[in-house]
Amino acid sequence: MLAGFLLISFVPAAHADFRLCNNTGSRVGVALGYKDAEGWMTEGWWNVSARSCETLLRGALVARYYYIYAVDYDRGGEWSGHAYMCSRDKEFTIRGTENCLARGYDRTGYFEIDTGEQRSWTVQLTDNAEQAPSPATPKVPGAAPTTIPKGSPKP
Repeated sequence: MLAGFLLISFVPAAHADFRLCNNTGSRVGVALGYKDAEGWMTEGWWNVSARSCETLLRGALVARYYYIYAVDYDRGGEWSGHAYMCSRDKEFTIRGTENCLARGYDRTGYFEIDTGEQRSWTVQLTDNAEQAPSPATPKVPGAAPTTIPKGSPKP
C-alpha cells in the first residue's frame, strides 16, 4: 500500500489565501471545514490534479484552525483525522457539524491544521516515496511542518 504524508507550511504569497498543493502522483479530492462568523461550515470537493496547487479560500484567513479530509482517487487511501464534520459524495456546502447522519450527510473525520493565525497558509500533500519540499522561508513559530500518514488518523 502506498503511504503518504502531509506537510503543512507557511508560504508567503502576494495574496492572503488558503491553498493546497498536491505533490503526489495521483488526483486528490479535498473537503475543507472551518468556523466563520456564522458558525461551522464544510465545503467540498476540490479536485486537485497530480503535482498542482489549488486555492481553496481566497483572502485573509478567517479562522486559526482549518480541517481537511482528502481522498487519493487513483491509488486509494485518505488523509483523515478525529475532528468529525459533515460531508457527502457530491459537491457540498454544509452549515453546522451536528447530527450529520440525521440531516442526510456523511460523518467524516477531518484532520486539524493550526495556522497560528497567519494571513495565508499552504498545505502540501506528498507521497512518502518523494522528498517533501522545504518551506520557502524560515519556519514561523507554531507553523512547524507536521506529517500525517495516508490511511492513519492523526493522534
